[in-house]
Amino acid sequence: MAETLIEFPCDFPIKVMGKSTDGFAQAIADLVLKHAPDFDAAKMEMRPSKAGNYLSLTCTVRATSQAQLDALYRELSGHPMVKVVL
Repeated sequence: MAETLIEFPCDFPIKVMGKSTDGFAQAIADLVLKHAPDFDAAKMEMRPSKAGNYLSLTCTVRATSQAQLDALYRELSGHPMVKVVL
């Protein structure tokens, strides 16, 4: 049986939420680029919360393996500025 239901390579959206602070989007873009060098940070979608306290970022990466996604999720989840990774 296959380890994953995802067929690689594929475009894979990752949603990251954190406090709306200076440098949050840049820090996340830099981290994503470490794992997906072809990630285009200019295409990152940003949505502030209703009150503007939080920022949701959607980063669509060209995923090449489950290991790549796992490493990216682990590092994002451990980042001090990140509250949630989906």
